[in-house]
Amino acid sequence: MIDSEAECLSNLALAVEERLPDVSELLLGEISRAVLHKRERMPVDTVTMHSHIGFADEASDREYRCQLVFPKDADIAENRISILTPVGAGLIGLKPGQSILWPDREGRKRTLTVRTVERAD
Repeated sequence: MIDSEAECLSNLALAVEERLPDVSELLLGEISRAVLHKRERMPVDTVTMHSHIGFADEASDREYRCQLVFPKDADIAENRISILTPVGAGLIGLKPGQSILWPDREGRKRTLTVRTVERAD
């Protein structure tokens, strides 16, 4: 994780702890496990804020593409997903080939696998 993003994301997760406890816990867990890097030393294939991500739902084999953004910039019609969603919080820090378990609307766990990562600079 980019060091300058870690504090901002921690503050964001703590700010929504009462309103979005599951997402807050997930994001804080990701931050606590993260290895922090300066932006210029971060591997370019690692999901960071503003990255463009291609991923697949392993159950349906459906491919998706999105950009990971802060809540104020989220727009599902433009494929910009908030870091304060279960998918967004789960994707941060992943690389191609890595997966997350994501609960769908029916509460079933789906496996989402990152295919591509492009850093937006």
